[in-house]
Amino acid sequence: MKRSEDRVLTTHVGSLPRPAQLLELSNIRKGPPEDPQEYARRLRLAVADIVREQAAVGLDIINDGEFGKESWANYVLRRMSGFQSRPDQLHPIEWLGRDRERFAEMVAEELPNVVNGVPTEACIGPIAYRDRGPIDSAIDNLKAALGAVQVTEAFMTAVAPASTAYDGVNEYYSSEREYVFAIAEALRVEYEAIHHAGLLVQVDDAVLANMYDALTQKSPQRYREWAELRVAALNHALRNIPEERVRYHVCFGSWHLPHLCDAPLEDIVDLILEVRAGAYSIEAANPRHEHEWRVWEKVKLPPQRLLIPGVITHHLVMVEHPRLVADRIVRYARLVGRERVIAGTDCGFAQVDTLRRVHPKVMWAKFASLVEGARLATRELWGK
Repeated sequence: MKRSEDRVLTTHVGSLPRPAQLLELSNIRKGPPEDPQEYARRLRLAVADIVREQAAVGLDIINDGEFGKESWANYVLRRMSGFQSRPDQLHPIEWLGRDRERFAEMVAEELPNVVNGVPTEACIGPIAYRDRGPIDSAIDNLKAALGAVQVTEAFMTAVAPASTAYDGVNEYYSSEREYVFAIAEALRVEYEAIHHAGLLVQVDDAVLANMYDALTQKSPQRYREWAELRVAALNHALRNIPEERVRYHVCFGSWHLPHLCDAPLEDIVDLILEVRAGAYSIEAANPRHEHEWRVWEKVKLPPQRLLIPGVITHHLVMVEHPRLVADRIVRYARLVGRERVIAGTDCGFAQVDTLRRVHPKVMWAKFASLVEGARLATRELWGK
């Protein structure tokens, strides 16, 4: 994994708004495309376009926009055996914590499709990674697109065990540990496919933080047990990949809600640092979490590991000024070392393939500000 050796490198979390021409053929509402060959053709073109756009705006470490996935997490259930979706058996949205009661009217407006619960994903048989077609296709599309641009590095995202089937119930395995490790072992196939293709593996794990409020209301110890089991399972799945080829992304959910029940970073940072990863991507730019740079005054980033703080956010339509971006970068550089900071984003800009967090033009303006802010920070930190 490249470090910011002589300048501040830039990246983002992964999910970018899909183009209309791609959504016309397939999205999470419509289901599988009616014309798979035409969809595959347009998907390859769309990936080539989004890769060019990322390079053109000046981002250093880029991806495929997650265009080959219909969602950030539950996409993987289509690739695995063992799960059954039950639309008539609604699962409570625990991952919203007490925000769903405090701001019930807003939740109903912002998330009308989940306010009463979501379909249960029931594990009814052995979990195994069965369909490599989508991940192999996604890798091929990204690598082909990278041949036309000059960037520092490329990454591909994959869901974490804690965030897999987060609306699920185990009806097959004899214990929670057996169930979670079966998920992890299946995910290992995807992680290693990305790694063997020469790409950085970014593991996305929003639910690790999102379950904090619901579980600590039962017992703080219950949350710790729940989270520690899933971190151990993730490390098990990553065992064959050098940690310097892994990025671990933790966020507090990209939905536009008050986030009053978000986990304090100081309460979960030790769990995050247990993950065998070369870099940690953490929300740090939105008004609920920007102050948490102070955590790194007390917590020491392990040697040889990097920090990817969010210095622009998907939560606000307002475009951050480059000077503000630079100030955020410099603050982290002075805490952990300039070569160990990569400037990133809070979260993805498209929650699923039909939902964008800001208008695409605003997103690209934010990316431009990120790149310019990194230039200003480089001048301040390296004197050039």
